[in-house]
Amino acid sequence: MRHIFLFTLISLLIVGCSPSPKKKNAEMPKITIVKDDSGQKVDVFVDGKLFTSYLYNDTISVLKKPVLYPLISPNGVDITRGYPLNPRPGERTDHPHHIGLWFNYGDVNGLDFWGNSDAIPKERRDELGTIRNEKITEIININGKAELSVLANWLKPDSSILLKENTTFSFIVKDSVRIIDRTTILTAQNEKVVFNDTKEGMYGVRVARQLEHPSNKPVTLSDAHGNKTEVAVLDNTGVTGHYISSNGVEGMDVWGKRAQWMILNGTIDSKDVSIVIMDNPSNPGYPTYWHARGYGLFAANPLGQKTFSNGKEELNYTLNPNESVTFKYRVEILSEKSTKSRIDKDYQYFIKGD
Repeated sequence: MRHIFLFTLISLLIVGCSPSPKKKNAEMPKITIVKDDSGQKVDVFVDGKLFTSYLYNDTISVLKKPVLYPLISPNGVDITRGYPLNPRPGERTDHPHHIGLWFNYGDVNGLDFWGNSDAIPKERRDELGTIRNEKITEIININGKAELSVLANWLKPDSSILLKENTTFSFIVKDSVRIIDRTTILTAQNEKVVFNDTKEGMYGVRVARQLEHPSNKPVTLSDAHGNKTEVAVLDNTGVTGHYISSNGVEGMDVWGKRAQWMILNGTIDSKDVSIVIMDNPSNPGYPTYWHARGYGLFAANPLGQKTFSNGKEELNYTLNPNESVTFKYRVEILSEKSTKSRIDKDYQYFIKGD
C-alpha cells in the first residue's frame, strides 16, 4: 500500500508540473480578423495590434483594386509606402497605382489592370480594367492562424465581368514571423482571356522609402503604353534596401531574373526588417521572373517574359471561356535581416504546405 501511495503521489506531481494544453494554446499569438462593412475593409490584428487591412473601398478614387495595406512588421514598423493613401515626407510620389500589396496584371485582353489610377487621362479610361470586391465569403479566427476568403470581379470599362476571382488569404504567425499565404483562382467568363506578355505584373508590393536601394541619379521609367515617369533623386539618408534572390543574385541585379523567392532586407527607425515573396512550383511560369526595382517596387511576374529575357522567351497565357488558373504565393515579414540559408529552409516549409 505504501508503494502504491508513493507511486500515485509522484504521478500527480509530474502531471501537475507538466504544461497543460490550455496554457500552451494561451501563449500562441492571437490573430483576429474584423470585418468593417461601413469602411469597406477587413482588419487583421495580431494580439490586438494591426497587422494589415484588406481594403476594397470603391469610394476611394485611387483604389482601383483591393489591396492589403499597410503591412506592419512584428517589431511594429510600417514597411509599405504611404503615398497615395497616406503620404509621408520624403517619399516618392511616382506610380500612384502602387498601393500596399496587390495582385493584378498590365495587359488582359488589351486592358491595363496594373496601371489604372487617377493619373490616367479620362480619354484613355477605355484602356483600363478595374478589380472590385464582390463579397467577403468566409472569415475564420483561430490562435496562430486566421483566414479570409473573398470574391472579386475583373471588370471591363463598361463594367462587364472579364474574370471572376476567388481568393483566400491565410494569416499566420510562426516563430515571430508574420506570414501571408495567398491562393487566387481566376476564371474566364464568356470569352477567351489572354494575359498578353508584359513586364507590368503581377503580385507586388510598394515598400517604404527606407527599403529602397540608394540611388544617386534620376530615373525615367516607362509603362506598357509608353508613358514616362520621371523618378527624381531623393535624399538617401536612411535608405537601406537590399535584394537577395534564391539563386544568390543580389542588389539591383535581381531585376529580370528568375528565382524561386526573393528577400528585401533593410532598416526602418533603427529596426531591422525583411519582406520575402515566395513563388509556388504549381504556378504558371515557375520559377517567376522578378519585376523588382530599386525605387521600391517589389513584384513577382510569372506571365511577362519577353522583356525580362530580351525577347528569347514569350508567354501569352490564355484561358478559354469558363477555364480557370490558380496562383499561390507566400509573403513573410520578419524583424531581422534575413539570409539565404534561413529562407531556403522556410521555402521548403511553404512548398510542402506547412
